Amino acid sequence: MKKTHVKLFLAVTLLAILVVQLPGQAQSTSEKTAKWYASQTWLNGLQAKPSETINQQEFAKQYQANKAGWDKAFAFLRDTDFTKLRVGKYPIDDENVYATISEGPPREISNAKWEAHHTYSDIHFVVKGKEKIGIMPVANAKVNEDYNSTKDISFYTIDNGNFFVAEPGMFFIATPTEAHNPGNRVEGYDGVKKVVVKVKAAQ
Repeated sequence: MKKTHVKLFLAVTLLAILVVQLPGQAQSTSEKTAKWYASQTWLNGLQAKPSETINQQEFAKQYQANKAGWDKAFAFLRDTDFTKLRVGKYPIDDENVYATISEGPPREISNAKWEAHHTYSDIHFVVKGKEKIGIMPVANAKVNEDYNSTKDISFYTIDNGNFFVAEPGMFFIATPTEAHNPGNRVEGYDGVKKVVVKVKAAQ
């Protein structure tokens, strides 16, 4: 009987210790991520401002899973003179990392034009002009076009989504956990040139 009491006491004590320690461990991980993100060493020398919309925890997960790919992506943005590149697709690291350059008139905001990807994360980097880009969690979004694995895209409808102005000198990141709605018109800007770098995502 005494042995049973001792075992029960030890089990309750261990459980109490775990309950106390786990929140502290989670907080420590969160603090480490915030410190790493704030250091901006991950920018690999790119002189650009990350948008406040970036999900730091999810980005840290993606970066750590494919550090070489993200480093090459930021190096491409750092070292490339985009005024000399035409519209098209540019390989950076085979299908692990590549960029697409587009140029043209922006569109009017549509609540049915939110998109998300499974295979890649996006870096949206405006070279010339300004556009509005929406960023929202994809978890509760309403699907209006099922996932196309060939194009790595699905479309969603999100009412009352949050939109932000993208302009030269800053960038947005959309991981597979976020729906985004890019390429929307900002008053006074009728032409936008931008780069989207695609980085293979952790599944």
